[in-house]
Amino acid sequence: MTLILFNKPFGVLSQFTDKGTEGSPRETLSNYIDVPGVYPAGRLDRDSEGLMVLTDDGRLQAKIAHPRFKKPKTYLAQVEGTPSPDQLQALRKGVELKDGMTRPAKAALIDRPDLWPRNPPVRFRKTVPDAWISLTITEGRNRQVRRMTAHVGLPCLRLVRWSVGEWGLDGLSSGEWRKL
Repeated sequence: MTLILFNKPFGVLSQFTDKGTEGSPRETLSNYIDVPGVYPAGRLDRDSEGLMVLTDDGRLQAKIAHPRFKKPKTYLAQVEGTPSPDQLQALRKGVELKDGMTRPAKAALIDRPDLWPRNPPVRFRKTVPDAWISLTITEGRNRQVRRMTAHVGLPCLRLVRWSVGEWGLDGLSSGEWRKL
């Protein structure tokens, strides 16, 4: 069995080929990983960064990606504004999105993490404060973390998936991967 941890950079598609209709090809996993037979266990939006787990084991891939297994995924989110206790509590209880109620999440205000620079950088605004929160969810709906933070009045400026289950980004710079 092959298991790869990859720190996906901002702007990279979480697939090996670009089937988009844009004029110029976009970066994909194949720009970084040249290991035959592995596939991503779950997706990570193009405008999100962080941990992707890839494997050649179909059962493991399903256990990581399918919501019924409730594999915890922790995200570090830079949000616009300063989270109030009520906003954090709403995230902890779960919020009502257009596609239904989210499961309860772990949410906490955190210090600014020591991360790699993002390219392009997040737009800085002197008049609008920002903060970082850690959010752990056990499902993986389309753009779920961004929709949850926006729902409670905290638009997401930068989103980094830090861990999936027992695997984390420790020691991996943006664009790097390691085989376990």
